[in-house]
Amino acid sequence: MYTLKKSLGQHFLKDENISRKIVEAVQEHPFRQLLEVGPGGGALTKYLVALPDIDFKCVELDDEKVAWLLQQYPTLQGKIIHQSILDIDAPFEGPFTVVGNFPYNISSQILFKLLEWKENLESMTGMFQKEVAQRVAAREGSKVYGVTSVLVQAFFKVEYLFEVDEKAFNPPPKVKSAVIRLLPLTTPVTMKSERALFVLVKTAFNQRRKTLRNAVKSLFSAEVLQDDIFNKRAEQLSVQDFAALTFRMN
Repeated sequence: MYTLKKSLGQHFLKDENISRKIVEAVQEHPFRQLLEVGPGGGALTKYLVALPDIDFKCVELDDEKVAWLLQQYPTLQGKIIHQSILDIDAPFEGPFTVVGNFPYNISSQILFKLLEWKENLESMTGMFQKEVAQRVAAREGSKVYGVTSVLVQAFFKVEYLFEVDEKAFNPPPKVKSAVIRLLPLTTPVTMKSERALFVLVKTAFNQRRKTLRNAVKSLFSAEVLQDDIFNKRAEQLSVQDFAALTFRMN
């Protein structure tokens, strides 16, 4: 058997119903290439490897889990990327789908990694700490709306699928969990550049209690800053508002 490593944020899913629900959610959008992130004890893997006509890979950092997975599922030989997801290049040529019960201690970093792959990412279904999932799905005006909300929603439609109780895991985490799905936007948000958007959003939310005028004054001319939109705080602006403002930056 394998051991659990707290240092890697490991909480393994043991509820078969939840595993099946996640796998069903992934299959609602067709794919030919699939990457599982953090297979761990194989709760999802055992269902995913059985899917027909799929090029399947998984990425797992933990030596012990890699050895255990190869022992349990010999068909994974040559299909396990033995690294951190944060360090790898895109796992496939062309479009691919991502699924995972993500390590909670790096879940936000994983989202930004997925943004790097957005040109080829056709969907992502993942389990996150509930607070992170709510933040990703939050709309303007919400207290949890922030950098992650805007930057993910600038490129993806976010679907908040279902919540998962602590008892579904071994060991039970101290937080609730939720599964969300990302799908590429059918109509892309128009912006000056991705870099401009990232800089604007991060600067605006860095001082979220201030009006936009005070928070982002270094990025705009004094003339542009007279616009009424700068009377608002960052959390009051929609994704489209931020994207439109990128064209007026210095």
